[in-house]
Amino acid sequence: MSLADLNLDELALSIKEWGTELGFAEVRVADIDLSAQEAGLQAWLDAGMHGEMDYMAAHGMKRARPDELVPGTVRVITARMNYLPASLEEDWREREAARIADPSAAVISVYARGRDYHKVLRARLQQLADRIQRAIGAFGYRVFTDSAPVMELPLAEKSGLGWRGKHTLLINRSAGSMFFMGEILVDLPLPVDPPTGAHCGQCSACISACPTQAILGPGRLDARRCISYLTIELKNAIPEEMRPLIGNRVYGCDDCQTVCPWNKFAQRATLPDFDERHGLGSAGMVELFGWSEDEFNRKMEGSPIRRIGHERWLRNIAVGLGNAAAAGARGDAAIVAALESRRSHESALVREHVEWALARHH
Repeated sequence: MSLADLNLDELALSIKEWGTELGFAEVRVADIDLSAQEAGLQAWLDAGMHGEMDYMAAHGMKRARPDELVPGTVRVITARMNYLPASLEEDWREREAARIADPSAAVISVYARGRDYHKVLRARLQQLADRIQRAIGAFGYRVFTDSAPVMELPLAEKSGLGWRGKHTLLINRSAGSMFFMGEILVDLPLPVDPPTGAHCGQCSACISACPTQAILGPGRLDARRCISYLTIELKNAIPEEMRPLIGNRVYGCDDCQTVCPWNKFAQRATLPDFDERHGLGSAGMVELFGWSEDEFNRKMEGSPIRRIGHERWLRNIAVGLGNAAAAGARGDAAIVAALESRRSHESALVREHVEWALARHH
């Protein structure tokens, strides 16, 4: 079927319907003009706020130019998928806050407690692309899920999936921010959807809640101070001055989202892939610190957590165990014994963080 034969308005409506059938909460369309983002992106990179995430700088402005990344691209199909586990209680935000206050609890970001979203979304987006192809024949496209130099947040904002909150994450009026996003870059001149506009108003709850003051101001994030960066992206030692601020957050951080008023509207996942596995929403640090490398690899199979590896897993939990001392569990026998058990670990990175943690308990 030639482009001239297509009813692009009808096709866009069909794509949105097919997307919801595949489990996406919403599917929309954006144009590819991100020129307004280039100066801000360059300034952020020049300031070094991306830290060790060299891939952020490696592609230069290609990140803001989808048609350079995939020649022929004229539109981006954006999609979002809710990830709150279906079993999560209505008062989940209060429960998350209570776990942060529990010195024995291992706090893991909600999104990471189930299956790796990269795999889930990429597969579903590919199915959507296949469905389009069955309807119209071959067309040019490429699927992305947080896996290539694509500025997915500005594209999602342009398409009307939501607006960028002051914490830089996307917020949707009817679903908060607890969702994943993905894109299909296409060579089809589909009709674009309008943006929604921003609705944060004077609220700055996310800025005030950040444990490390990583949010420098509305829309300004220093990734080097972000707990998600420190526990996931950072490959080396966590800076000593940052360790006490991390508390018991051993993989990621949801604080800026749990305090956001819009997340009272957060929707539950419709796919079982994001159901909590291995009790990661209620596990204690001592228990997780005791996992052997084989146990870690087996239990984290198919999880986004596995990509940090066992060494950084232990590094993160050692920091949390050390911080338990200042949270009312100083000298706790089980915590000290757990740390002592890793004192001679083969990794210098683990040993260094264990020694730091033990010093906090003495």
